[in-house]
Amino acid sequence: MIFSDDVRAFLTALLLVVGGLLPIVNPVGSAPMFLAMTRGSDPQTRAVLAVKIAVNTFILIMGALIFGAYVLKVFGLSVPAVQVAGGLVLCALGWNLLNSDEPDPKVDGAPPNTEMVFMRAFYPLTLPLTVDPGALAVAVTLGANHAHGIARVAIGLAAAILGTALISVCVWLCYRYAGRVARWLGHSRVMVVLRLSAFIVLCIGVEITWNGVKAFASQLTFAPPAVVAPKSP
Repeated sequence: MIFSDDVRAFLTALLLVVGGLLPIVNPVGSAPMFLAMTRGSDPQTRAVLAVKIAVNTFILIMGALIFGAYVLKVFGLSVPAVQVAGGLVLCALGWNLLNSDEPDPKVDGAPPNTEMVFMRAFYPLTLPLTVDPGALAVAVTLGANHAHGIARVAIGLAAAILGTALISVCVWLCYRYAGRVARWLGHSRVMVVLRLSAFIVLCIGVEITWNGVKAFASQLTFAPPAVVAPKSP
């Protein structure tokens, strides 16, 4: 009976991590922008980048799950502050991608510097493109709900590790084979998907920023004006 309860708790925590974070990370929707931001790179460079981004995704999400609430407390920050700041960064990224010049597939430009491409593996390819502020806020919230008891903490940690690993594998698969999907779709369709994805990223950034602003506004308290009694004659 105890074993079945532990298994049930593990599956519940696993589904909570995967179900809460995978739709927000959305590696399928981020794959076209990964191609756009690694434009001109060869397939081998993109394959290495896919591995690096998947590893960074795992570390970033696990760090937010375990230490996110403590880090915010140490620096005196709040989740709405992370949402506003990160949402603005995401808006800037989406706006730049939305207004980027469309490359001409008939013109071969100089290949980008591989070292410079690898330097972008964490920012902006991992943060905020893959793991955006919304995913970080959800991870911090999930990690703040600590279980009681050593056994439950161990079960929650194991579920978090496995769930984050599954999300990272999905990121690796989508980025690793994004080039093949792009070749199958063709240049014009890829550009349509890219523009739509960039617009969605811009909308997500606006939504995250707005949620942070609303959270800040809800924390404001307005004292009612004092009523002064009229003086008696």
